[in-house]
Amino acid sequence: MNQFLSKISPSITNMIRMDHTHVLATFHQYEVDTPPKTKQALAKTVCLALEIHAQLEEEIFYPAMREAQSDNAVLDKSVPEHDEMRTLIARLRTLDPTDPEHDRVFMSLMRAVMHHVADEETTLLPQAELGLADRLGELGAKMTKRRLELSAPHAGEIASNTVRTMPASSMALAAGALLMGGYMLKQTFRHRRHVD
Repeated sequence: MNQFLSKISPSITNMIRMDHTHVLATFHQYEVDTPPKTKQALAKTVCLALEIHAQLEEEIFYPAMREAQSDNAVLDKSVPEHDEMRTLIARLRTLDPTDPEHDRVFMSLMRAVMHHVADEETTLLPQAELGLADRLGELGAKMTKRRLELSAPHAGEIASNTVRTMPASSMALAAGALLMGGYMLKQTFRHRRHVD
């Protein structure tokens, strides 16, 4: 594994925690009275993030944990929990965001993920930090590389959903910041031309 990537990449346990934080924050943006297009974008964001996260754990994290601890009750139920999540994601993708069933399935997915996250955060990740202490950076780099491979085909979808889930006030603030940055850059170049 590339030594540079190992040094700049977060540890595998911190990457997993960041994924959890991202998905939980996205869950909390979803409300029953959220506009349908925003609900759909939030659901797509969560579904794709969870699918990538589950694949990364199953390909990289869980096998490393099995090597360190072959007998682990939390690890034993992790893949079946991912399978339950995949079933809910498949169902959610068939539903129109105006269908009341969409809200129910989304909330069921949230409940299942929160339970799974609680087990990982309180049991599995601390165990990994003890049992895989000397490999956390290497595994984090491996996960970073694989995440890029899995995310690349979905870059447009990720960007589109991110924009659709942003509150209008955040978009206005971002646009204002870009305009102000452009103005300041223009002024800096103007000033440099006069000084030179």
